[in-house]
Amino acid sequence: MSLIQCNKVSKHYGTKLALDNVSFTIEPGAPVALVGPNGAGKTTLFSLLCGYIRPSEGEISLFGQRPGSRSLLNKIAALPQDARLDPNLSVEQQLTFFAQLQGFNKAQAVMESLRVLRLVDLEASAAQKPSALSHGMSKRVSIAQALIGSPQLILLDEPTAGLDPANAKAIRELVRALSGQITFVISSHNLNELEKLCDKVLYLDQGQLSQSVSIKNDQLDDYLTLTMHHCDSKQLLATLEAWPEVQSVKSDQYSEFVIRYERLPEYQFEQKLLELFNQQQWLYKSMQRGRSLEDKLFAAQ
Repeated sequence: MSLIQCNKVSKHYGTKLALDNVSFTIEPGAPVALVGPNGAGKTTLFSLLCGYIRPSEGEISLFGQRPGSRSLLNKIAALPQDARLDPNLSVEQQLTFFAQLQGFNKAQAVMESLRVLRLVDLEASAAQKPSALSHGMSKRVSIAQALIGSPQLILLDEPTAGLDPANAKAIRELVRALSGQITFVISSHNLNELEKLCDKVLYLDQGQLSQSVSIKNDQLDDYLTLTMHHCDSKQLLATLEAWPEVQSVKSDQYSEFVIRYERLPEYQFEQKLLELFNQQQWLYKSMQRGRSLEDKLFAAQ
């Protein structure tokens, strides 16, 4: 059974069309990214999936049930971008309260709150109130709340926005560690982060699903993304364009070259590149099969 099925879903707010005929399916597995500019409809879509609002047209099902159904309790959870902790309760008290709302008795709720705090490495902060926590620690407590009850599907809205590198890394590692048990849908503007975590990207623009990109399958495309540390960019571009196996090459101001080429056996093309770098004394940062997510979504086709 699919985790999420959206079939021709639209949402109107008066005369404004926030979502326009959106259809997609999400199966259990690796994290899925939800990408789009501000105002594209991402928050509206998350609100529909959580059952906070109803679609104007179309149908949505989660685990075969209508969003907001009691049968979905402990199966789906969400972390809104603007989630706030109660300043008057300790971390353990509020997580225990939320666990009780999800059907745990008092003793079980205490144990569950400590379990999810261990997952985010904050068990030592259980007795503290939110005012004593850093912004990054507060965000991790909110993620712990989403983990209560071991849901099978979690919607994360900008989970690392505004975090320092250490806390952002901790959250990425947590998502990666739990991805075998939980399917995450992550809304974010950080394409580099999503590229590391996700296998599939849904791109919303002006309320429409304009693209559905498989990052994993893109590695099989006949592209090579080359990022240089030191080189003569004009000379490299001219050299690549002259090679018969190169079908096209694009470059930008960041010394990144996206090469579409005819694959040769035994990595002969890659070896040819390395020989060129050696001859010219050029240094490269990375050589990656496929295209970056940014290029896949936004480059002119």
